[in-house]
Amino acid sequence: MPHLYLVDGSGYIFRAYHRLPPLTNKHGEPVGAVYGYTTMLWKLVDELNKADGPTHMAVVLDKSEHTFRNELYDQYKAHRPPAPEDLVPQFPMIRDATRAFSLPCIEEAGWEADDLIASYTKAALAQGWSVTIVSSDKDLMQLMTDPSVDMLDTMNNRRLGPADTEEKFGVLPEKLGEVLALMGDSVDNVPGVKGIGPKTAAKLIQEFGTVEAVLEAAPSMKPSKMRDNLIEHAEMARLSHKLVQLASDVPLPEPLEDFALQGIPDAPLRAFLEHHGFRTLLNRLSAVADAPVETHETPGLEEDPPCNHDGYETVIDEAALDQWIEAARHQGWVAIDTETTGVDATRAELVGVSMALQPNKACYIPLGHGGTDMFAERPVQIDRAVALAKLKPLLADPAVLKIGHNLKYDMIVLGRCGLDVAPYDDTIVMSFDLDAGLHGHGMDELAATHLSHSCIAYKDVVGTGKSQLGFGEVDLKAATRYAAEDADVTLRLWRRFKPRLAYEGSTRVYEMVDRPLVAVIAGMEREGIKVDAGVLAKLSSDFSHQIAALEEEIHGIAGFKFTIGSPKQLGDVLFDKMGIKGGRKGKSGVYSTDVNELERIAADKDSPGREMVVKVLDWRQLTKLKSTYTDALQAQINPATGRVHTSYSLTGAQTGRLSSTDPNLQNIPIRTETGRQIRDAFVAEPGNVILSADYSQIELRLAAHIADVPALREAFEQGEDIHNRTAMELFGEVNRDTRGRAKTINFAILYGISRWGLAGRLDVTPDEAQAMINRYFERFPGINRYIADTLNDAKARGYTTTLFGRKTHFPRLKASNPNERAGSERAAINAPIQGTSADIIKRAMARMGPALAEAGLHNVKMLLQVHDELVFELPEGDVEAARPIIQRVMATAAEPAVKLTVPLGVEIGVGPSWGAAH
Repeated sequence: MPHLYLVDGSGYIFRAYHRLPPLTNKHGEPVGAVYGYTTMLWKLVDELNKADGPTHMAVVLDKSEHTFRNELYDQYKAHRPPAPEDLVPQFPMIRDATRAFSLPCIEEAGWEADDLIASYTKAALAQGWSVTIVSSDKDLMQLMTDPSVDMLDTMNNRRLGPADTEEKFGVLPEKLGEVLALMGDSVDNVPGVKGIGPKTAAKLIQEFGTVEAVLEAAPSMKPSKMRDNLIEHAEMARLSHKLVQLASDVPLPEPLEDFALQGIPDAPLRAFLEHHGFRTLLNRLSAVADAPVETHETPGLEEDPPCNHDGYETVIDEAALDQWIEAARHQGWVAIDTETTGVDATRAELVGVSMALQPNKACYIPLGHGGTDMFAERPVQIDRAVALAKLKPLLADPAVLKIGHNLKYDMIVLGRCGLDVAPYDDTIVMSFDLDAGLHGHGMDELAATHLSHSCIAYKDVVGTGKSQLGFGEVDLKAATRYAAEDADVTLRLWRRFKPRLAYEGSTRVYEMVDRPLVAVIAGMEREGIKVDAGVLAKLSSDFSHQIAALEEEIHGIAGFKFTIGSPKQLGDVLFDKMGIKGGRKGKSGVYSTDVNELERIAADKDSPGREMVVKVLDWRQLTKLKSTYTDALQAQINPATGRVHTSYSLTGAQTGRLSSTDPNLQNIPIRTETGRQIRDAFVAEPGNVILSADYSQIELRLAAHIADVPALREAFEQGEDIHNRTAMELFGEVNRDTRGRAKTINFAILYGISRWGLAGRLDVTPDEAQAMINRYFERFPGINRYIADTLNDAKARGYTTTLFGRKTHFPRLKASNPNERAGSERAAINAPIQGTSADIIKRAMARMGPALAEAGLHNVKMLLQVHDELVFELPEGDVEAARPIIQRVMATAAEPAVKLTVPLGVEIGVGPSWGAAH
């Protein structure tokens, strides 16, 4: 039975235009929409050719703006803005692209594409064909009155039927035109009836059946504003009814038989792709039909010219700055970068700003050059206050996209100068969302990887050692070459990454999770948190005494003094002198004494070195906490703010979790008394309190959802203790011992733990551990299926995905080294769960500020994010108002993008310090 696909070409064109940055072909013509349209159409045609069913296909376009509807109503579509200037010349090329696939391109003067689609649908049904309309346009939903007609929404990759129309508009397709007539359409300027929206319109049609019946019944309705509007605007309703009705009797420009699918032809498509220089698509055309296509080359872009450092401009007068600002405003996007006096954004002073508009069209605006000596000669440069006043409206202009690399840093520096940056794209985040796990995301590495370009090294500009200069002391010519290159390279990377986001399915996680967080994190870092230096000093003293005591005990067990922090000396003591079995030597001939090795020894009750190793582990923990926190935090207090400002990285953890440095808050022990003591040093300002909001067992909850484990879902839904439920399922009873084991197993299984790993944690034999793992999989078979499916998919694709589409690549999944391979497998098993957890808390963070502001809680500040916890500082009087808002935002953070089958539990504590609230 013939099956016709009718593609709403206009929808494809505008989707393609808005999802890609401006691209030009080798002839200098704008082709961003052309490239996007070509890739989308190719994907659809390829899938339909391979599918069992589709036989005919055509693309339908609007030929002219003036149609019979304009004769009925001269204001029809009058409010629509004209097509973007750079899109207009692409329309003929898009028609060429359609024909390059040997597809009919149907258009007819005086008629809209929707009318042609309606007419071809009617004609196809008359011959007994099935019809699929490739669109999500609400007007076309009217055509699904016959069971042989459906719609394909390629944006969301789903089929639409009458039920979707009813769900969205409250009526089936045959009544949709009636609803549309009453509610009107602001986009097409269909007037409708004033004051009547979709819900009211649906209610009226459900009750009366037609627009005419509603209008006839209006005078007898009870007095209301709606009744008055129906009476007053009755003729507009009747006119709207005519405007929204699709004409299904348009003479067909081409016969249905000419729409037969013939496969993707080589010659015409190759000629089209070669003409525009679409090299990636040419490679795809030449590839073996069934070979997977994986490329990180930017679609549709010619190679950029080499960086011309001598062509960069040093902007030293107001007129030149005005020209750059005006050019950025006219173009609609600009890459920016800052040069400063240091790497700490909360302390560094601004030295200059660079901008780039196109490859090699870049400049540097020096603002603080001239050295630190008050007698030093200062080069000619724009007055700092004047330059910042001119840049301020540009950086905040909603019509100009600002592009940066690690833009968080620049936001903090510029924010301290009173400048906000919005809207924005961040290429370090784009790179991470595209290629997490494949390589680093620093600018130098990305430039080498994607641009085959070697960036000027910072040390080559400022020098090294005692002769190193501050950037403000650097000669302006050298400073311009370095600074403008940063902006230029950022722009080039953006031009490559932006198309890839859509092409490789990463737009969702970038737009819905990571990009909104850049500004949020910048604000948190600027805010910082108060630390009580007195508490830290006391802790450092206590730790020193404990460390000295442990050293004395360890030396006493050994029988002599040695350097405990030396892996070689410790290894010799443990494995040679004390005779502990199983020691492993590395290539250097030194015994391994890493934490895994020491924990292995500590778990062996019969080991002669067990007592010493337990004390060494305690010694290591205390020395690390002392150096990393109680000593270092005192030095990290910002003298200007009296607070500590940790630095967060959005690209530091492969699964998408935030990581922090200076200080690293992720490594403070979670459940130990020592960890609580350190948290006690993080305090609120007078009159304020600390509020801690922590997701409860979020990874187990996500495992229950993702792996579809009914028993675990049920336990969470009923608010049960999940470890008690697991203990009962595995051991048949719940007590302190079985619950503790169940808790260990619950978390260990999600990390792909081996029988030996679990045996070490539970202090049982490997066979006993394997028996527990087997029993766990028997009781919760969904977990076993999830692990197997995740590994199979990851090995086939090379990456895993979260519920929000975040990709994490695992190039070592097929490594020949079994340890490397096993490590990658464990990470791959956990990545979808831990990554989804990270995505959810990020979405909560992005929504938190607006939710609190809407409630008038402007003094509630989000300060820290650690693992599954958010830490706030707020006035004591705001706690009761803020608590439910914070809880709600976190509990619903996944929605509406992802609907979980388990509730997200959020535990909230309040106190004078983080330790008291945690």
